[in-house]
Amino acid sequence: MSSVTLKGIYKRYTGGVTAVSDFNLDIEDKEFIILVGPSGCGKTTTLRMIAGLEEISEGELYIDNKLVNDVAPKDRDIAMVFQNYALYPHMTVFENMAFGLKLRKVPKPEIKKRVDEAAQILDIAHLLDRKPKALSGGQRQRVALGRAIVRDPKVFLLDEPLSNLDAKLRAQMRTELSKLHQKLATTFIYVTHDQVEAMTMGTRIVVMKDGFIQQVSAPQTLYTEPANLFVATFIGTPQMNTITGTVVDKDGKTYIQIGEQTIVLPDSKGRKPEVLAYAGKEVIVGIRPEALHDEPRYMTEFPDSIVTAHVDLTEMMGSETYLYLLLEGQNFIARVAPTSTARSGDKVKIAIDNTQIHLFDKDTEKTITN
Repeated sequence: MSSVTLKGIYKRYTGGVTAVSDFNLDIEDKEFIILVGPSGCGKTTTLRMIAGLEEISEGELYIDNKLVNDVAPKDRDIAMVFQNYALYPHMTVFENMAFGLKLRKVPKPEIKKRVDEAAQILDIAHLLDRKPKALSGGQRQRVALGRAIVRDPKVFLLDEPLSNLDAKLRAQMRTELSKLHQKLATTFIYVTHDQVEAMTMGTRIVVMKDGFIQQVSAPQTLYTEPANLFVATFIGTPQMNTITGTVVDKDGKTYIQIGEQTIVLPDSKGRKPEVLAYAGKEVIVGIRPEALHDEPRYMTEFPDSIVTAHVDLTEMMGSETYLYLLLEGQNFIARVAPTSTARSGDKVKIAIDNTQIHLFDKDTEKTITN
């Protein structure tokens, strides 16, 4: 078992700075948990507290149901992979991978067996005699992973391990890490600021902001049911459109008034008591770019939620086209088919899939309805 539990964890620095506040999380055995958020949100500090590299100011940390607040990092049975690889330049790949085992006085035959096995898993067996300077970025990252694997730890901690790689290699290594997690069948806790990494790799994602957890959910749940405006706009590329509108309750229907234009909410959303409580009030309306369409068939499908907008700019991406639009003085992006004929300066009709409209409270930014 390799479960990790954080109960009411705080990290306070001298000078009154609180980096992490009231962090509560149960990580199950074999989970791939991702901590994601903007720079300075406290995700790396949390990882370092789990590793024992940062002291916990308040709260309790358990690994396998054992309280480890005062346990030294070397005795926690965890392995950490850093952003900068942290390889010894004067040692070969084999020596780098074997170093931690030598310190623990593991017998030489066992060291060789473990290093060879890890090198096979990571496809670096042919590099064992090379030094780090003779390796590419991706190969160095594999060596850093190998050094962690040979220790056979209960928990792997990974701190932005792909951020120094180019885009193509990063995509490749994302796949490799997911496969590695399945092969090793152990617990991974992974820190990144890249929401694409988070969405493609994690079994659950912890979204952080200003030291607080905003939401913990499976990737698809985060995308379709964000708990607040921050999560909604942080997850997704291009990010969710947010515009201001007013909730209108009229003749048994719920409308969103955006300037001079109105869209109807489906009854499944609009007639909810929590939405009707906002009748006559301004809210933040969230619409993902892929829920906006300019093809005629969507005008028939969503006849009650068609708006007229001006095209500022078009970006043709090959498999899709981004339309940068102006609706009643507010900017938003539509992700439409590559066959779209809309061009800069055009006035276009846009059908909104009103089943995918999100509403947020203007003051608290909490979700009213997804």
